Amino acid sequence: MEKVEQLITEEIDSYVLNLAEREDGSESISGESIQIAPVFNGEVEELLNGQNGFAWVVTLFKHDNLELAKVVTFDEDALDSQIDQLNCMQASEQREPVDATVSAYTADGYSLVPADYGTTIENTFKKAVEDSILVLADELDLDEADCYVKPEIEDDNEKLLAVIDEMNSYVGTTITYDFDVAKEVLDGERISEWISVDDDLNLVVDEEGVLSFVKELASEYNTCYKPKELKTSYGSTVTISNGPYGWKINNSEEVAQILDDLKAGKKVEREPVYAQTANSHGENDYGNSYVEINLTAQHLWYYKDGKLTMESDIVSGYPSKSRNTPGGVYKLWYKEKGKTLRGSADGQSYASYVDYWNNVSTIGIGLHDASWQNGNFGGERYKSSTWGSHGCINMPLDKAKYVYEKIDMGTP
Repeated sequence: MEKVEQLITEEIDSYVLNLAEREDGSESISGESIQIAPVFNGEVEELLNGQNGFAWVVTLFKHDNLELAKVVTFDEDALDSQIDQLNCMQASEQREPVDATVSAYTADGYSLVPADYGTTIENTFKKAVEDSILVLADELDLDEADCYVKPEIEDDNEKLLAVIDEMNSYVGTTITYDFDVAKEVLDGERISEWISVDDDLNLVVDEEGVLSFVKELASEYNTCYKPKELKTSYGSTVTISNGPYGWKINNSEEVAQILDDLKAGKKVEREPVYAQTANSHGENDYGNSYVEINLTAQHLWYYKDGKLTMESDIVSGYPSKSRNTPGGVYKLWYKEKGKTLRGSADGQSYASYVDYWNNVSTIGIGLHDASWQNGNFGGERYKSSTWGSHGCINMPLDKAKYVYEKIDMGTP
């Protein structure tokens, strides 16, 4: 037994624990530096007699192993000192872990930016060293023993990988807007400006950014209230700078549609969601079917598919602040048969029955018959406070009926 104990002591005297560190680092702690010593307490004799009570392995001979209930003792203060002196424990050698995250957008979309696992030592390191020494282990691999602080979000984080897939679906969407005379494409490059990931790894869409894009489209392609040129029936060209007629994108509904398209992750071609539409895209949104009213000439023309179909003398509003007919581009808003027009102007109230009411604006201006004109239309009749209208376009009965029956709603 004494021979065996002597061999164990000699083995322990030369003991070294090798530390396998990250980034090819390696260090060691010698048994001598921590005053390591064997602990027998009768275990060797018991093992030699019974070969039982196995706990830790100590290699003594080339082919024979003995396991002792307790192998060694060491000076804990000396071990603390040795640990404190290790390179891996120095602040200058420790790098904080960095979470895995999402890459910046590229032409290929988004990808995983792997975590930087760093070299910051975990509090469990000392215990792992002690446990290794107690069993006379040759090596302690710090990674395998979980001796490093881990990033909170690792490369295999399921939620992170899922949100990357979701983001790639979003930027894989393309929306091609068809404006007839032009097309605009919304693609991943612009979409990437709107999407991000919050602290809980949820995809966030900047709806204000989407709205800004829609407003850019509206600024480019909305035509309502924008000046329009008209080649008049007299041959001259005039610019009409007032009136709500024209294309108008519905900003809020278009934002909602974009968000739906992004969630679907598909390639779509469509028109934007309009609040109102016009006859045509291009230079003249009123197209070639429209009613032209010349307030100076007190005359009206109706063109259908570019051909003059009907014309009439009229009486427009008396040129005062409250009765003047507003110039501009409007559209046939709604029609009503048999209506009493009521209102007041210049301090006087009125109630006038008409057979055919053709409203062309939201402020009560319309084209209608006017029996009180006694068949007299055109000329300078409108300049008379007696015969000038309250802003509407007075027409002969048959012409007002024609508008009511023949001219489509929405006609400019």
